[in-house]
Amino acid sequence: MYYNITMNKTKYKLFSNEPVTLNENSLIMAIESSCDETACAIVKGGREVIANVVASQIKIHEEFGGVIPEIAAREHLEAINVVIDETFKQAGVTGKDVTAFASTVGPGLVGCLLVGMNAAKTLALAYDKPFIGVNHLNAHLAANFIDTNLEPPFIALLVSGGHTQIIKVSSFSEMEIIGETIDDAVGEAYDKVARLIGLPYPGGPKLDKLAQIGNPHAFKLPEAKVGGYDFSFSGLKTAVLRLVKSFDGKEMPVNDICASFQECVSSTLFKKVKHALEETGYKQVVLAGGVAANSEIRKKIFSLKEEGYDVYAPIMKYCTDNASMVASSAYFFNNTFDDINVEVFSRA
Repeated sequence: MYYNITMNKTKYKLFSNEPVTLNENSLIMAIESSCDETACAIVKGGREVIANVVASQIKIHEEFGGVIPEIAAREHLEAINVVIDETFKQAGVTGKDVTAFASTVGPGLVGCLLVGMNAAKTLALAYDKPFIGVNHLNAHLAANFIDTNLEPPFIALLVSGGHTQIIKVSSFSEMEIIGETIDDAVGEAYDKVARLIGLPYPGGPKLDKLAQIGNPHAFKLPEAKVGGYDFSFSGLKTAVLRLVKSFDGKEMPVNDICASFQECVSSTLFKKVKHALEETGYKQVVLAGGVAANSEIRKKIFSLKEEGYDVYAPIMKYCTDNASMVASSAYFFNNTFDDINVEVFSRA
């Protein structure tokens, strides 16, 4: 079944007939479909996960070496009803028990986002409940609220396939991007380097695994000298390309190349984050995004504990795309409910 909404936009708003206030007992059901995971979750009070279901498409896209948007959207259509039903089953509740429905509205693949948003809007209409549209990047930050007592202020390092940002989070309603990549995102750089050395999709996790058994000091790779809190990884990618070509068909020390690349990336991220903490005076740092699962990046950021900082990072299943983080973001970062006019968007 394909969820679709066609109605007079000026007359139908996704609000309950009764005033709705979110509190620690509120149940938010959220859907995530921005890329290649179809996910649904129910979270209580923004922190307690009642149910969390994810249907991954990684195996489907492996043969193509990356995500094919049209195929991804079709797979979401196939999976969406199943994950919703399973979420209700796991939670032991019905739509009547849910306080509000939410979905990721961007950034992401438009065709994929539409599947999740239309499903969430339909549920909101069917049960006469509010709808909340969630920014995917905020959702990754909010993954750190799950099963913790974390509250702002904090410095966040968001590292994913499409984004690399340092965010100053002063309060739940005040966030400022103080640094970001001027070219490749960290996850993008990982995938490109993985392809250079012949690793299959998804290359990032495989590169990380090989790096753990390599020598991180085998090759000196350049760190880009970018001012402020910004990043640049295109030069590093080019340096790895030159290094690979230098072996001219001879056997490459792949593990050492992976380890040296990972050491350069993680050191760059660490230095920028530490600088941001020192300049702002904040004592909490948060790691977020799919690349937050990377072993060396986690190790470097968590080493800040030794300097007196509180460090947070989601457990592995909440680093990659999931709907629990979307529900948490809807609870903490969205101060208003949305209406039928909300649309998806592809870029931040």
